Amino acid sequence: MRAFLANLYRLGIKELWSLLRDPAMLVLIAYTFTLSIYVAATAMPESLHNAAIAIVDNDASPLSARIAAAFYAPHFRTPRLLTAAQADAGMDDGHYTFVLDIPADFQRDVLAGRAPALQLNVDATRMSQAFTGNGYIQQIISTEVAQFVARSEQGAVTPVNLALRMRFNPNLEQSWFGSLMEIINNVTMLSIILTGAALIREREHGTIEHLLVMPVTPAEIMLAKVWSMGLVVALAALGALLLIVRVALQVPIQGSVALFMLVTVMHLFATTSMGIFMATLARSMPQFGMLVVLVLLPLQLLSGGSTPRESMPQLVQDIMLVAPTTHFVAAGQAILYRGAGLEVVWPQLLAIFVIGAVLFAAALARFRKTISQMA
Repeated sequence: MRAFLANLYRLGIKELWSLLRDPAMLVLIAYTFTLSIYVAATAMPESLHNAAIAIVDNDASPLSARIAAAFYAPHFRTPRLLTAAQADAGMDDGHYTFVLDIPADFQRDVLAGRAPALQLNVDATRMSQAFTGNGYIQQIISTEVAQFVARSEQGAVTPVNLALRMRFNPNLEQSWFGSLMEIINNVTMLSIILTGAALIREREHGTIEHLLVMPVTPAEIMLAKVWSMGLVVALAALGALLLIVRVALQVPIQGSVALFMLVTVMHLFATTSMGIFMATLARSMPQFGMLVVLVLLPLQLLSGGSTPRESMPQLVQDIMLVAPTTHFVAAGQAILYRGAGLEVVWPQLLAIFVIGAVLFAAALARFRKTISQMA
């Protein structure tokens, strides 16, 4: 056992030194867990953040003032009250994405039961904000008008009063979701790339033959790659979680960071094994890159990180249960968003361990077959 552990340690240190001599991989790691996470959190196209809006209030009534006061941060900037000429010039100059024109006698027509028309001018060159903000503004106006009318009508009591409370993300900040999910996706991507590239790099440089004549077993060679590359990804993910997410983006982390790292390490055991298995199938780095694209896209899109699994076809949900990313995403969201403990996420931990054991056994069998053909 002492010789086994010593071989694992020395072979793992060799992998770390090989990684340090690869500038491209070091740049990829640094970018993936710093700038990539920050950009994914702050530049999501569907996000409506600080949208510029102006209001032309021709009514100057309590209802129009109520509507103007309903637009506030973080989705909108404080509305500017302008004349029609000023609003047109401001939109032409690109100062406003939305201009809401409230006609004269708007409140009187609403209380009289008529259907007055409001005009919303949208700068459609800002496509993401225009599409999302249009729906937000319609909903805000409808809500404010309905509440104003209900309070003005004597004896009008609605049978149901819906109290809406946002859990875990009160202001619906996209950065809270985007940053954490980017870490989860990047852990999967980088662990597969690093372990697969390490094996292919040794094959291309001819150093795998040197290992074959040393008193080490294929299991020791593979485990060394798993722990060394997994350690690099785990440390990078921890640094990104504490520095980029918590400090730079000011995203609150509800649960235990230690528990999340435990789930991450378990997930890395599965994905690093997957990377080695894929590297044994590819004959060169370009072939490995194509395999990575084919595998990563379904793992990231269908694991529940981009869209809820409940909205997918039942067949897809059942198939993705054999993917470690499905359980990693579920456990990561439960811990980081909802503060779940081990008593909640243990089924995901167990599923990741079982899947990882199967992937490791398959990768080891394939690795032994590959090096036996080279011997």
